[in-house]
Amino acid sequence: MASILTAGTPAPDFKLPVTPDQRLALSELRGRPVILAFYPADWSPVCGDQMALYNEVLPEFSKFNAELLGISVDGVWCHEAFTKDRHLKFPLLADFEPKGAAAQSYGAYRKSEGVCERALFVIAKDGLITWSYISPIAVNPGADGILTALEALPK
Repeated sequence: MASILTAGTPAPDFKLPVTPDQRLALSELRGRPVILAFYPADWSPVCGDQMALYNEVLPEFSKFNAELLGISVDGVWCHEAFTKDRHLKFPLLADFEPKGAAAQSYGAYRKSEGVCERALFVIAKDGLITWSYISPIAVNPGADGILTALEALPK
């Protein structure tokens, strides 16, 4: 498993495609908590379950005014199809080219397989990582850790 960035580290900025013609920079969300959910691939069974769970828990994340971003090395068209199929209500960002660059900056890239780790980060309003977790690639990490980290954020 990779060695991901830990609490107290400034979150590296990135600007990734959300749609074929729209990009989102992490810095655009400064001032509110952000959850980054790096995951290996759109259509894998564990990833599908993980993203579906986060979709269901979205109202809980919203109570903390937190923005959830899913990130994988899949392309925007793959994300678009996956989002539509799973009825996701949060953006999936394409860390496609240069492949895995954002994931690498967080220590969440599996170079040998060319996919993201299953890694989670909670970033405070000031841009500091307050919590990070890496799960075995075949294990859905759930949402409890994210919710606990959001509850611990300074008000």
